[in-house]
Amino acid sequence: MEASVAIQVLPKADNDDEVCRIVDEVIAYIASTGLNYYVGPCETSIEGDYDTLMEIVKNCQKIAIKAGCASVSSYVKISYRPEGEVLTIDRKISKYHE
Repeated sequence: MEASVAIQVLPKADNDDEVCRIVDEVIAYIASTGLNYYVGPCETSIEGDYDTLMEIVKNCQKIAIKAGCASVSSYVKISYRPEGEVLTIDRKISKYHE
């Protein structure tokens, strides 16, 4: 696995329930990709091939708009190592969830 991405999707919506509904649709899309992912309170981390992850990041914006918001902002963090392995989600957090 050469890359990992953390994405925080912030849809512009009228209330918190609507924000959560739209974010849930984005997370459902991420889950449908079959990649390893972890949902945290502020962002979702995903592991995989760099190009695949960049496509997922792009699609997250489109999913949020399709779900009903007029605009969406996202914060994205990328860890990329083309000639090796990046630290996995499990390695980063498992010691805190035992």
